[in-house]
Amino acid sequence: MANLLEMAAEIVSSHASTTALSKDDLLNELQEVYKALQQLEKGEEVAAETTGEESAEPLVSRKKAFGKNQVFCMMCGKGMKTLTRHLRTSHNMTPKEYRQKFDVPRNQPLAARAYSESRRQMALDRGLGENLAKARAAKAKARAKKK
Repeated sequence: MANLLEMAAEIVSSHASTTALSKDDLLNELQEVYKALQQLEKGEEVAAETTGEESAEPLVSRKKAFGKNQVFCMMCGKGMKTLTRHLRTSHNMTPKEYRQKFDVPRNQPLAARAYSESRRQMALDRGLGENLAKARAAKAKARAKKK
């Protein structure tokens, strides 16, 4: 028993070193991992418990999910600057599928407002909009010459 508990503690501590977990989350995860290791030791099949992914109900409301400094995944509740990469890697889902599942409007960015504003300001500071306008004008001029 002590050996299983040590293994479970090692697994959970490894996960906790890369993911912020509350005390309750940590205890729940330790219990789940320990239970799964016990089932494996007995030769039983480990039943996957239902998480927020399987349920149609979001863990976070749409109003709370899209904040100024962070956006929260409505499936797992994790907060980040942008959702697109998280959806692809953690939930194997496209932004379009996510929007459909949780009825998120197309005009709702999947990035925190502060992050979008800082990226916009960086683009303005570097003159990327002006460069794009010049490139489009050059392309239109080249097309006009071909005709």
